[in-house]
Amino acid sequence: MASKSIQDTRKRLLTVLKRKSFKKKRVVLASGKVSNYYFDGRITSLSSEGAYCIGKIILDMLKKNKIDAIGGLTLGADPIIGAVSTLSFKTKNPINGFIVRKETKKYGMQNLIEGTPLKKSSRVVIVDDVVTTGSSTIKAIEAVQKLGCKIVRVIAVVDRLEGAKENIAKCGLELESIFTIKNFKI
Repeated sequence: MASKSIQDTRKRLLTVLKRKSFKKKRVVLASGKVSNYYFDGRITSLSSEGAYCIGKIILDMLKKNKIDAIGGLTLGADPIIGAVSTLSFKTKNPINGFIVRKETKKYGMQNLIEGTPLKKSSRVVIVDDVVTTGSSTIKAIEAVQKLGCKIVRVIAVVDRLEGAKENIAKCGLELESIFTIKNFKI
């Protein structure tokens, strides 16, 4: 059972998401699907209050895991990585971050993964702001798996319940979400 403090933080985050990120508007999603609502998770995760709440909740979710790094596909994961990494600095187990590019850089070091250098033995968490089919999250999973890292957890702020959990399960991993679309009573 989550502590009262974390329960309060979850309630606070849900309020912020509803106010800032949830829009009833017809849009085409990255998956190509048409939806009557849209989550712009970055509006919340890039706000000071939203970043704090997301970071605190995810750190609480990870407290029993030994984690070397947290990361995900740019751009949805970027502010989440920053929030968790920053808040973890004051814990006994600070967690560094990494970002998976959408494609390998064509210049410089030609990296696909930036930030904390990952090793074959690295224990990592993959995060995303909003998942629909999970395709963006799966790109990050595949990039990290190619390095031989152990993915310990996969966490999304919001799961739209449109196949992400099932698609990520095909990778042998379980998607956990802080909220699902059901929390927004559409």
